[in-house]
Formats: sequence, structure tokens, C-alpha cells
Amino acid sequence: MVRVSDWLLESDPAVRWQVLRDLLRTPAEAVAAERARVAAEGWGARLLARQGADGQWAGGACFPAEGWRRDRGEGQPWTSTLPTLELLCAFGVDPRDDRVRRAIAQVRDRCRWEHAGQPFFGGEVEPCINGRTVGLGSYFDQDVAAIVDRLVGEQLEDGGWNCEAENGSTRSSFATTINVLEGLLAHERAGRATPPSIAARRRGEAYLLERRLFRRKRTGEVVNPAWLQFSFPTRWRYDVLRALDYFRSTGRRRTRAPTKRSPSSDRSSSPMAPGCSRTRIPARSTSRSRTATAAPADGTRCGRCVSSPGTSGHWSRPAARATQRSRGCPGTSRESRGRPQKSTDKHGFDTDDPSWSFVSVFIRVP
Repeated sequence: MVRVSDWLLESDPAVRWQVLRDLLRTPAEAVAAERARVAAEGWGARLLARQGADGQWAGGACFPAEGWRRDRGEGQPWTSTLPTLELLCAFGVDPRDDRVRRAIAQVRDRCRWEHAGQPFFGGEVEPCINGRTVGLGSYFDQDVAAIVDRLVGEQLEDGGWNCEAENGSTRSSFATTINVLEGLLAHERAGRATPPSIAARRRGEAYLLERRLFRRKRTGEVVNPAWLQFSFPTRWRYDVLRALDYFRSTGRRRTRAPTKRSPSSDRSSSPMAPGCSRTRIPARSTSRSRTATAAPADGTRCGRCVSSPGTSGHWSRPAARATQRSRGCPGTSRESRGRPQKSTDKHGFDTDDPSWSFVSVFIRVP
């Protein structure tokens, strides 16, 4: 029987240090030592080594200089500077590492946006790209204050942002808004926020919350079913999991005044098992299992964020049930009542391992 945590630890340093921190609660010193390896070996080192003499990846800021035919509608291969730096952030590369500092200095001094030759950390014209650039600049300790000021000034009346505003759109886009919110939050956490940028971020959050993250404000209909499919890396795309992860990262909790419990709210009348303390959310939201499926582009497509045909993930109800078992949820099945259960999935992983639900993000569970 294979423990998921052991399997994950056999992976790249970009995965290992996060497993040590988030799943195994390893001491901070050991986590830092493992994280320091990201820039020196494995995926992180390979990406850093691919930076060109011009300070860019694949010869471009947002798009690769060659290797794809945009005029034929081909999706870009996501090898240029912007998506590469986002991957390095996701890997957790140490921004203080000398190799990383040298790479970022090259980007700052030599990389230019395709729109009009603007410096990379000076931003360009589309809010979705600028929001992501603010996040990168905040992570790599670069001055992006000018972009933040521009984003604050471009916030629409309904509280969000839209890359099509320059073409006359007055309604916000979920996709553009989440990209800007993530950037503003990173800028705030870097200690560089201003009262206007904080206020703008709060208004942007309200835009998503008023629409329950994926519904139309007036009718309550799902805006785009593709938003219920989850993928990584998200790049400019929007989905519900990305929005939830954003709000989790803010650290804010909604508090409610105590209310009198009605008979219908009694635990005994709940469709969930007695004693189950899990949050009342659909079963398919308790665990993630990726099933590769082609998905259409979601939200407002940005003028220059051309996406390549990709895959998205579906929640798996069998995975949710297995995760209930791994979390010790009472009443999950009749067989589990009264005696411990040991089970494995088809890959041989121990589903009683608390970290099993983590790995279900990456593998398909029957």
C-alpha cells in the first residue's frame, strides 16, 4: 500500500517543499531548505535555463516570437515570459535566490510588451495582463505602482474590470476581475498598498460575491458551465475553484449573528450523517479529481490572451466518497459503521491517508 505523501515526495522540489509544509507540517527550516532547491534543480532550474540572451523566454513578453501561427487561429504554446514567470511563482522559486534575481533583472531591463514596446513591469493596456504583472512584480520585488494606479482608475461602475472596456464594454468580466484581484492582493501583502487600491480590491470582491462567484446577478443562472471545470495552470481563465482559492487566501471570514435553530436545521433531520462536521457543500466539492476533457474558452476572451486547446477537470463523486472515508466522516457507508475500513484506489494508494484527497487533483479516480 502506497502512502500518497510518500509518492508526492518522490517528485520535484517544487512539489516536495509544499508537501512538507502543507501536508506533513515539517519544521520551517526543512521546508526552506527544500524550497531553496527549486531554483537549482528540477523544473525551476530548467525554466530558468531557458531564458534567452534578450532577457525573455521564447523571445516575447506575452507571446512567443515563433513556433505558432496566430494568423491561423492556433493557440499559443504558453512558453513566453509572462506564463513562464507565473509557473516559477507557482513552483515557489525563492525570489531572493541570486539566479532568480539575475533573471528578473534581465526581464526588467530588456523585456518589452508586444502592444507598444512598454517595459515589462510598466505594464501594458489590458487589465487582465496588468493584474498578473502586478502579482509577478510583487512576488519578485519590482516596482509596479504605476500599473496599480492604472488598474484603480480603470475599475468599472459595477466593481469589476474588463479587458474589453477599451472597446466600449461597461460590464465587468469575471476572468479579468479575478486576475486584477489576485494582483492587488499580492501588492497589498508586499506592503505597498494604498487606500485607493485596497478600496478597489474590496469593490472587486463584492462584484464576485454578489454573483455567487459564477451566476448572473439578475437571474441566478450559471454564466458559463466551463467555470465549474477546474484546471492548472489557470493563466487568464476563470473558474470557481480559482475564485474560492482567492477568497481563502485573503484570510477574511464572514461572521453571522446567532439565529434560533429551527427543527429543520436539527442535525438529526439533516441528509448528512449524524456527527458529521463537514461543511454543507455538494459532495462533488469535497475532493478534486481531474478528468481530461476539452473545454471551450470561458468568460470574456482578452484580445491578446489567445488560449490553446486545453483540458479541464471534473469533480468526481466516487472521489468525494473516498475522501469522506479518508477523513473519517461518520455514516459514509453502512460497512464503515462500527469498524475501521482500509481501502485503496485502483492505483494502490491508501485512501485512508489524509493526503489522498490532495493527489486526486492530479490523477483520475474511477
